[in-house]
Amino acid sequence: MSSRCRMPDILNTKDGSERKVGVEIELSGLGYEQLVKLTSKLLGGEGKQVARYVSEIQTDIGVFTIELDSDPIKDLDLQDPRLPESVRELGGHAMSVIDAAAEKLVPLEIVSPPLPFSLLEQVEMLCDRLRDAGALGSRESIYYAFGLQLNPELPDLEPGTLVRYLRGFAALYDWLKGRHQLDISRKLTTYIEPWSSTYIDLLLDKDYAPDREQLMRDYLHYNPTRNKALDLLPLFAHMDSGLLAEFVDDPRIKSRPTLHYRLPDCDIDNPAWHFSTVWNDWVLLEQLVANAGDLSDLVEAFRQSRKISLHNLTHSWIETCEQWLRERGYV
Repeated sequence: MSSRCRMPDILNTKDGSERKVGVEIELSGLGYEQLVKLTSKLLGGEGKQVARYVSEIQTDIGVFTIELDSDPIKDLDLQDPRLPESVRELGGHAMSVIDAAAEKLVPLEIVSPPLPFSLLEQVEMLCDRLRDAGALGSRESIYYAFGLQLNPELPDLEPGTLVRYLRGFAALYDWLKGRHQLDISRKLTTYIEPWSSTYIDLLLDKDYAPDREQLMRDYLHYNPTRNKALDLLPLFAHMDSGLLAEFVDDPRIKSRPTLHYRLPDCDIDNPAWHFSTVWNDWVLLEQLVANAGDLSDLVEAFRQSRKISLHNLTHSWIETCEQWLRERGYV
């Protein structure tokens, strides 16, 4: 069976090692223990609980973590000796009620280790099998807002490389959102916002060629938050944690040499949806970044789309972008 996950042209980092990507999958429909057991079986691993509502699965391709995506519930302990005895006596019953409610209202999350691109068929298989077992995604309920997040390792951390990725994503944002951000509950949230419009204007300036420090300062001045569809804060924590701390103090930020792509829904219970659906559109961005001529042309078209003109009043950028991608053979 051929791979459904496409590969980008740039497969290796600057040091020659295969690039990796971390994957985060939010879902419901399966109980916590059921999800741990099933994921362990599918990946050929062994699950071990390491904290309340947190388990690790040791596999041949690394350690997967399954957890309830809510720190207050994971940390709640009604048997704490500091609590009154009357509360502790009721604690077991109360926790059973809380647990039952939590598994219906709060997503469970599967967090992969950094996986070589060539092993992503394992994630494709996992998502398909979990759907078969009854996993649910965002569309199941108005209060679900589940995502599928990618943390792709960059080929290198040179400012010019980063600017190309950022320009490409800015140009593709509306098109990607139309394809992968479908659920109304996520559209109403603030954690997948686009970058500041003023920042995008700066980024698209033909003369914009910042060094590493200036690139970080410019981005953080206009976007000092994790709540962006493409979040750069983990990358900046890796590049210069001291500079990041001048703008943002958030213990949830984890240092890693990756981008953090937060836009897509997890639509896992939709038979037409697959992990590769999301991944392959990210690869489209990768291919644009690797093709300097096409990237320059698309960015110029995007730059023109932000100006007032009769064409822009009668044509949406999503339509123009889709047509451009088809004409160049990207879709």
